Amino acid sequence: MKFLFLSLTILLSLPLLAKEKNVLFIVADDLNCALGPYEDQIAVTPNLDRLAARGVTFTRAYCQQAVCNPSRSSFLTGKYPDATGVDDLRKYFRTALPDVVTLPGAFLQAGYFTQCAGKIFHNMGETKDRASWSVDEYLFEGTHAADTVFSQMPKGDNPPTYKSPVTEAFDVPDTAYRDGRITEYALDSLARAKDRDSPFFLAVGYWRPHLPFVAPQKYWDLYDPLTIPSPYPKAPPLNVPQIALHPNRELHGYGLVPPGEVSPELESHLRHGYYASISFLDEQVGKLLDSLEENELSEDTIVVFTSDHGFHIGERGLWAKTTNFELDARVPLIVSDPAKPEAHGSTSGTLAELVDLIPTLTELAEVPTPPGQDGKSFAPALNDPARMIKEHAFTQHQHPFYGKAGASHLGYSVRDANWRYTEWYSIETGEREANELYDHRSDSLETENVAAAKPEIVSKLSKVLLEQYHP
Repeated sequence: MKFLFLSLTILLSLPLLAKEKNVLFIVADDLNCALGPYEDQIAVTPNLDRLAARGVTFTRAYCQQAVCNPSRSSFLTGKYPDATGVDDLRKYFRTALPDVVTLPGAFLQAGYFTQCAGKIFHNMGETKDRASWSVDEYLFEGTHAADTVFSQMPKGDNPPTYKSPVTEAFDVPDTAYRDGRITEYALDSLARAKDRDSPFFLAVGYWRPHLPFVAPQKYWDLYDPLTIPSPYPKAPPLNVPQIALHPNRELHGYGLVPPGEVSPELESHLRHGYYASISFLDEQVGKLLDSLEENELSEDTIVVFTSDHGFHIGERGLWAKTTNFELDARVPLIVSDPAKPEAHGSTSGTLAELVDLIPTLTELAEVPTPPGQDGKSFAPALNDPARMIKEHAFTQHQHPFYGKAGASHLGYSVRDANWRYTEWYSIETGEREANELYDHRSDSLETENVAAAKPEIVSKLSKVLLEQYHP
């Protein structure tokens, strides 16, 4: 009896083994920071507000290229776009990086059950990565135009010539669209989690709010279109080089968008549709959070919410992405780690890049970080949101992005605490042909290019770009 008592005493005095952390990784498509956690006064996003209350919201997080496949290939490999070799919508990162360990792959190697619901890797071409997952991906491919009620309806003898209308607002259930079905699949996975012997890495990739702006009518009804403000600024920045802009080709690829400038009436309708799509997305996130609680997973699961890049909805006359402006480069990023409750509900102004996700999440989950990361862990900011992790964030883009003749120029952009600086180089000659500088201390909307007036700042940040890119 004395021996038994002594043994129990020793066992009770030993520290409890830390339970392995699950990861729920949520990625939106074409979502800028028009969200409640980012103090947007229009967005109806109660569930993202709820997530932000139990995590840290990063207010200065940036993608590495503002278009889907290059961005996703970058943050899922931990490599900048020049290393992945992915600069279009169909290239596959394993052509340049055949042995790279991806974000889900790092968790798979650590013994996790890894699962993909929706669009995580890109949806076009041979870009899926079966090696990263324990089971096949689900609803990961197809076109955005096909994710419409329009695509399922009979067209009659004189069908429309466009691939889909630019918006939809039908009284249909969430599951009429892929995002609703993706949520159902993810909920089933979470319900089964307790039956598995391993922790999980569940990646949920939503297709909203990417064009076309489609959502069930009830999400449109959350907004009074008369209260949605017009885009601001309306005009391109003063002194901006034309190469920094684009002709809105993606928007004009959908039906019911007349050629030329977008009318004020259509502009208002499109902005309404974007917000409706965001609320549709927010509802799906809420269902995931509810499921974590119902299945008693909340205390053991790190939740990450982000987007592949930002998006313009009429600001400076632009629609969609493919620029180096702040509105395209900046992404929402909310990270909730139940093991770090002291900072819950906080915001962090540290510069962060999506390429930092692999080192960050592997550190938080205490699994091995694959070697050769281009990013840097921002996990310390979850303990101390005021801590600055890095000095610069980089974004790049070719011009034009959509064009049969290919790109003529490359634009390299750097963001520091106060400035965004961009240089445009001719692909043919290698010469710098234009540059842009925006003072975010007094001009956060980037209304005026002040490069000519600030040669000392230009010189400083030009050296940073040369060191990063060696163009």
